[in-house]
Amino acid sequence: MKEFPLDFCPNTEGIFAYLNYLVPATRKQILDILIEGLKRMEYRGYDSAGVAFDISEETNNKSAIKLVKKRGKVKELEAALENQNGLSYTKEYDIHCGIAHTRWATHGEPNEVNSHPQRSDENNEFVVVHNGIITNYKDIKAFLEKKGFVFESETDTEVIAKLAKHVFDSDNHEGSFREIIEIVVQQLEGAFALVIMSTHFPGECVATRRGSPLVIGMKSKAKLCTDHIPVFYSKADNRGYMAGLAPNRMFSESEYHTVGPEKEVEYFFASDASAIIGHTNQVIYLEDDDVAAVTKGCLTLHRIKRATLGEGGLNNDRKPNLQPSIRKVQTIQLELQQIMKGNYSTFMQKEIFEQPESVVNTMRGRVNFQENKVTLGGLKDYIAEIKRCRRLLFIACGTSFHSAVATRQLLEELTELPVMVELASDFLDRNTPVFRDDVCFFISQSGETADTLMALNYCKKRGALIVGITNTVGSTICRESHCGVHINAGPEIGVASTKAYTSQFISLVMFGLMMCDDRISMQERRKEIIQGLKKLPEQIKEVLAIDDEVKKLAEEMYKEKSLLVMGRGYNYATCLEGALKIKELTYMHSEGILAGELKHGPLALVDKAMPVLFIVTRDGVYSKCMNALQQVKARHGEPVIICNVDDTDTIAHANRHVTVPHTIDCLQGILTVIPMQLLSLHIATLKKCDVDCPRNLAKSVTVA
Repeated sequence: MKEFPLDFCPNTEGIFAYLNYLVPATRKQILDILIEGLKRMEYRGYDSAGVAFDISEETNNKSAIKLVKKRGKVKELEAALENQNGLSYTKEYDIHCGIAHTRWATHGEPNEVNSHPQRSDENNEFVVVHNGIITNYKDIKAFLEKKGFVFESETDTEVIAKLAKHVFDSDNHEGSFREIIEIVVQQLEGAFALVIMSTHFPGECVATRRGSPLVIGMKSKAKLCTDHIPVFYSKADNRGYMAGLAPNRMFSESEYHTVGPEKEVEYFFASDASAIIGHTNQVIYLEDDDVAAVTKGCLTLHRIKRATLGEGGLNNDRKPNLQPSIRKVQTIQLELQQIMKGNYSTFMQKEIFEQPESVVNTMRGRVNFQENKVTLGGLKDYIAEIKRCRRLLFIACGTSFHSAVATRQLLEELTELPVMVELASDFLDRNTPVFRDDVCFFISQSGETADTLMALNYCKKRGALIVGITNTVGSTICRESHCGVHINAGPEIGVASTKAYTSQFISLVMFGLMMCDDRISMQERRKEIIQGLKKLPEQIKEVLAIDDEVKKLAEEMYKEKSLLVMGRGYNYATCLEGALKIKELTYMHSEGILAGELKHGPLALVDKAMPVLFIVTRDGVYSKCMNALQQVKARHGEPVIICNVDDTDTIAHANRHVTVPHTIDCLQGILTVIPMQLLSLHIATLKKCDVDCPRNLAKSVTVA
């Protein structure tokens, strides 16, 4: 996507690995690096953590791997490492590999046995950390059980380590580490990012990904030999290995040095580049089915086979998709302090209060307020094609879906095209017809959401133009889209999205403004919207200034069991998003209700005991909302109202209210959603919930 600056790449669980080659480091230093890497990814959501590292000194220099795993937070794993008996923390290694992981339970409850790393056997011959899900693990498990393997965990990950050992043993130990893992990977179905180490290949590491992000950082005193890493291809295809076919090894073995032979170098493997930036800003983002191997300090990238014509739909130039033969070494521009909390108590609080700046960053360089022009660099070459399309499809999940709902009415008005807004999971379940003259927008903060990615591939194979709206450069959606917009919201650490929502909202508004820039009949409306955008940052500051009022409201409501959030028109999306934030953070039942549907069922819920929050602003549906408000009051409801400043008529209908500045109708949802964000934050704090890491949730759901 042309205009995306480099950013960091978030994911669900946390993978971090460290390999030092000819860079002396004590065991204590190595473990500190691994633990610190996990801590940088704690905000993603997890329930257990573990590490694996070399203990050759304790076994008379015979290669051996130690696993330490704990349920709970990284600090508990850190304490467990400090209490290990018989380990020398002053032992120095010139060459060493260690891997670490934070796990969010999908297969098997969170406990030490199910935590990662997972191992091949009691001797820890192969150990693996894994993000994602292996959909055919039961078939592999049944195959391995027939071969005599005994499984100790309930995870899908364990089959990977055991299959690696099976391949190693079956091949009489002749293959290289990379060759073994390539055979293993060909048997796996699903989404995964893997980093693997082995006692048989000390000081080596193999990493690969398919549908789940993985990035490699490189640090060396010597200058990198090149800023492009070539990709070597195998002539073998061992997908039938489990069916009894002998492995056919005819690999293209070319030696390639990233920093020159026998030079000091350190490698960092992570599912989130924020874990790497404290060490280096030189990174490579792996593509799907890349296999990265470090041997004798040299990093090589391989693929099993080249893509063929007809595979993978169309590439970003809308030509048959052929995988590039190089991977670029990129420079991360993210600064470490950007992901720190600063003076705020939680990341979510920090991100809510960053919105005056984040919306400016979303518009910076794109909106000319003097000339009333909007230019999105990533779309300008495609805008003529988009204008000729049959319809616009906006496909997303969760908060990103709500940003599309929030702007649908405006986009229909400005583009005069049919606009469909789809939940990615439902879109796939229905096998929705998609055509070459459709334009499909995929919205995701992380750019790695599993359902959204599957929907993207579905549409891409059918020849539709793919537009990505993400906050994360280097993400899969970013790479797989033909064009798109980076929302420039900055790092969003809290699991519950806040500033990304408002930036997605504004990005879609800007797209609509670009689509009608040549329509004379739209010019007054465009000018009004653009001037509304100009005022937004200061108006958001005004909303944030009522934080104490919202906190008092939270103190009155936090003991409630349920909350109905009602609104209509442009504020309907605010109801959905506000209710979602209450659910995510407070674990309270909350429901966003379209006020126009009140008489068709929801009104039965209303009585004096049911908390109702009503969003009423001065726009085209004001009288209809007031009618619904009267219906709630007639059933003895006592609504809390979010309304415009100085709207005395509306305020008179409630004992409790919160006011926000008035802006143009299509932008009002940005101002009304912020009190809902603050309300959920304060209720969660009062209920002593973990604001940044709600239970059962993670930052981006990269498993289906």
